[in-house]
Amino acid sequence: MPDPSFVHLCVHSEYSLVDGLVRIKPLVQRVAQAGMPAVALTDQCNLFALVKFYKAARASGVKPLLGADLWIRDQADSNAPFRLLLLVQNEAGYRNLTRLVSRSYREGQHLGKPLLERDWLDRQSCAGLIALSGGRWGDVGRALLNGDAQGASDALRGWLDLFGDRYYLELHRTGREREEQYLHASVALAASHAVPVVATNDVRFLDASDFEAHEVRVCIHDGRTLDDPRRSRRYSEQQYLRSPEEMAELFCDIPEALENSVEIARRCTLELTLGENFLPDFELPEGMTIEAFFSQESYRGLEQRLQQLFGSDPEELARLSPAYRERLQLELDVINQMGFPGYFLIVADFIQWAKDNDIPVGPGRGSGAGSLVAYALKITDLDPIEHDLLFERFLNPERVSMPDFDVDFCMDKRDRVIEYVANRYGRDSVSQIITYGSMAAKAVVRDVGRVLGHPYGFTDRIAKMVPFEIGMTLAKALTESEELAQAYRDEEEVTQLIDMAKKLEGIARNAGKHAGGVVIAPTVLTDFTPLYCEPGGDNLVTQFDKDDVEQVGLVKFDFLGLRTLTIVDWALKTINRERDKQGLPPIDIGAIAMDDEASFRLLKGGETTAVFQLESRGMKELIKKLQPDCFDDITALVALFRPGPLQSGMVDDFIARKHGRQEVVYPHPDLEPILNSTYGVILYQEQVMQIAQVLAGYSLGGADLLRRAMGKKKPEEMAKQRAIFMQGAVARGVEADTATYIFDLMEKFAGYGFNKSHSAAYALVSYQTMWLKAHFKAAFMAAVLSADMDSTDKVVTLIDECRSMGLKVNPPHVNRSEFMFTVAGEDTVVYGLGAIKGVGESTIESIIEARNQEGPYADLFDFCRRIDLRKANRRVLESLIRAGALDQLGPNRATLMAQLPLALRMAEQQHAMQETGQNDLFGMTDPEPERLDAQLVPEADEEWAEELRLQGEKETLGLYLTGHPIDRYRAEFAGLGVTSIASLSLDSGSGPGSGGYRRRGQRVVVAGLVVAVSQRQTQRGRMASLQLDDRSGRIEVTLFADACEAYADLLTEDRVLLVTGMLNHDEYRGGLAIRVDQVMEFEQARVLNATAIHFAIDRSDSASAGGSDDDCLQALQQLLSAYRGGDCQLRLHYCDDQARALIELGDEWRVRPADELLRRLDRLTLCGAVQVKYGAKSGATSR
Repeated sequence: MPDPSFVHLCVHSEYSLVDGLVRIKPLVQRVAQAGMPAVALTDQCNLFALVKFYKAARASGVKPLLGADLWIRDQADSNAPFRLLLLVQNEAGYRNLTRLVSRSYREGQHLGKPLLERDWLDRQSCAGLIALSGGRWGDVGRALLNGDAQGASDALRGWLDLFGDRYYLELHRTGREREEQYLHASVALAASHAVPVVATNDVRFLDASDFEAHEVRVCIHDGRTLDDPRRSRRYSEQQYLRSPEEMAELFCDIPEALENSVEIARRCTLELTLGENFLPDFELPEGMTIEAFFSQESYRGLEQRLQQLFGSDPEELARLSPAYRERLQLELDVINQMGFPGYFLIVADFIQWAKDNDIPVGPGRGSGAGSLVAYALKITDLDPIEHDLLFERFLNPERVSMPDFDVDFCMDKRDRVIEYVANRYGRDSVSQIITYGSMAAKAVVRDVGRVLGHPYGFTDRIAKMVPFEIGMTLAKALTESEELAQAYRDEEEVTQLIDMAKKLEGIARNAGKHAGGVVIAPTVLTDFTPLYCEPGGDNLVTQFDKDDVEQVGLVKFDFLGLRTLTIVDWALKTINRERDKQGLPPIDIGAIAMDDEASFRLLKGGETTAVFQLESRGMKELIKKLQPDCFDDITALVALFRPGPLQSGMVDDFIARKHGRQEVVYPHPDLEPILNSTYGVILYQEQVMQIAQVLAGYSLGGADLLRRAMGKKKPEEMAKQRAIFMQGAVARGVEADTATYIFDLMEKFAGYGFNKSHSAAYALVSYQTMWLKAHFKAAFMAAVLSADMDSTDKVVTLIDECRSMGLKVNPPHVNRSEFMFTVAGEDTVVYGLGAIKGVGESTIESIIEARNQEGPYADLFDFCRRIDLRKANRRVLESLIRAGALDQLGPNRATLMAQLPLALRMAEQQHAMQETGQNDLFGMTDPEPERLDAQLVPEADEEWAEELRLQGEKETLGLYLTGHPIDRYRAEFAGLGVTSIASLSLDSGSGPGSGGYRRRGQRVVVAGLVVAVSQRQTQRGRMASLQLDDRSGRIEVTLFADACEAYADLLTEDRVLLVTGMLNHDEYRGGLAIRVDQVMEFEQARVLNATAIHFAIDRSDSASAGGSDDDCLQALQQLLSAYRGGDCQLRLHYCDDQARALIELGDEWRVRPADELLRRLDRLTLCGAVQVKYGAKSGATSR
């Protein structure tokens, strides 16, 4: 075989982020196919893909060369750095490159680009590195192109002093401007200084045909369009992965440039050590080994747990404790043998610190809850023996892999735990982990559409055709969305857009931070991984992702933030603060009874809004069907509510067996103890393991391997496991047919099986939140509302839930409210000021601080005087007024709004005087300012109309708090034959034979406010679903093609509609729904159906009414004139001190009964008792 002729030493992959379209696996495959022995990966300013590249290259038989394409700050011009390409020669070089790249991010970022300082490079920091000059973009190349021969020589000598014979002048021939001029000057310089040259192709993509896609990728990063004349055009279509033959032809005049590429590859000898684990040292008592200390702490913790569990019953303690101690010793032996005691001690340490520092910690999650050692060390709070959880599901002695505890912390305080770990083990040894965002299907369509210059509307239309689904790809979208497929076939612009987007789909686009992953190194992190951070140097993360940091030996610890723990913490603080006042002991959420009747009553009723894991609509319906009555049922719920079990029929069997509608059958008598809690259904992965152990003699470690094989569904592995299972089962007296049936059953359900340890741990959190909701509903709901106060939609849903629970929700008020939602007694939630839109946190802090210092605010003027107006401008104060937060500081909101300009002006004047020392003769502030002259204050205004008042609440709070738009129509329901939603629900019952089923198919008329609208295209045409709220309840109404088209203009939120249609039971959602065929606005329904308006004029005390009869009647005549011409008769009930009369106005005074007319009649001083009549069958309806 001839000697290799060329090796690519400059390649940018997709992980360069700013440019590069090369994907790692296709790169090494192409290199191997071309017969090149090695290839370098030199991403721009980072080592993100180093481990992935190294492993892929090794797997393909290609030698991986590691390096980076770096920028060095030019001392003369910081905005014009120059390039230097560094390749790793050996272990020392790897360490040096890692440190240099990390330092460029931590200390050298300029305009978003990490730069190296020239003086960071010395002989020590450059040891083990080979340098390429950076071509025409290096400092030598720049000097040559500028005609500065002396400058080029000086720069070259500087690099030779650092690198010696490890420095090469880099040559390109990629068809870019002035390349040949640079090349000839470089060759001459090299000859004069006896410096070697090397050829690279500055690769950015694999094929020349990818050039345009690469240009699009660069434009996405730079925020430009392809046709933008200002965009940089610094690449050429020749920067593809040329073959050795192409490079030989290209550099036939400089063959040594090719030979040197191979020589450099030979000089690079780094071998990475992957797959070993390096834990930090855990501080031990003097004279103890880590194994001895670990065992001591575990036994000490177990004794504490046993006292908690059985301490009140000495006989039970004596009977059960041997099994616990035996299990503990078994686990200790395995953990010590595998070398992981340090891992357990580190996790236990930071969890104990969190608990000691009032930071809520979850009871566990994932398979770690199956470890008794973890339970003894207080890492988890779920007894694995009581709940039948398996240690081998977490740590398998027959499959060596690192243990992995996922630890949930209170969302608000998680960062304090990470800070503790950083302080304990050293800030240079602790970091969070990087993640890479990729160009997903919808996003890449939008990005490419923008770069190609398409209008937003066009791109948005195409992007919306891509189904919204996790893992969706454009190829899959073209098969699932007929609308997209048709546009792709019929519209050339769409075809071009999608084809281009496909080339970029999945490419790495940006770097981020892993939700909870933290690594702790035994030495400084840069001994293992380079570091990355955003400009500013904060939030350091590893440059290797979660898989790659483990490959290089770092151990990952997951510090996850769980909002529910924050909610429980807030609720308990509220509850225990009140209990302390009453002299009662605090609630310990970890010690509550697990069979609480009130909690299960709430659960069975599906009243699980805000209950962890149990609050979705589908889950509520599953709960109603299952009727869970023990903790095991809640554990099963968490496992059952997933696509696999729901689609397999497993859930239906489970429910039918629980309620005795289906016989509980066990495939073999020995399996009853294993499957008893799940009614003979294989639901958990642990059950698969136990079946293999009991029937076929597997060790639990071997059974875990079986479980994994079943999950992966590899035919050869499954055949091997089937043979082992059959042999073991038959040897234990199980008939072959039965063994085959059971193995097939296990194989079928293994795909649906869930980790019971995780399910049970999360079920415990579900139960705790359910218990709080059942017993301390106000405190619990206030905590949930506070946690979700940034989401108006969630706040609206939760306020509705409060009302359905019988809780009163007090409007926000500056004299009572805090930033978060609080409680006032056992049945009242007080709205939090932080949930008001348009009012910032600093403003609220100012309001509360001033209130705490000087007491409640007396009026609007006092309020404006005392708060910090630099944090609360007029717009903010208007939001507070419209939200009702200042209601007790004035007669009504209209008056407050009218007084606001004067109050602000006077407060600003007073603040200005205080700042200049002009408060009084002696420059002192009067602690009790004189009351304002009443003549200066605007008179009280008439309160806003209800509609305006409610609209203000909707805009600032997201909901109607002190009323509802439907209220003004309620009196007319009977006249129009409207049925309240609540009465439909009461009639509906919960199953066949109940009212809802009996009334199915009946026509009903319902009125309500539209609170949600969704529309979608179906095969039969457009379909719309509305949610109507009449304050008694909510119901889903559906309009299909014809109705949807006919009433399209009315299908918007915040309208009050009257709908007519067929009542149905929605099998999918499990509730009532109406299939609508007629829709109208309520006002329109009144105009069409009302026959008369009655109103009264009482003149028995003219003085109190104000004005003469003539004046009053003239005002009435003027009002009614504007609405004449309708079909509704006017009937006036008149009375004074002498007489009473019913006056029916003539036909010329028939009016259109518009909303505005009724509102104005209500507000007219002389009128009262405005009523609408709806024909002979209905009586008057009073407003």
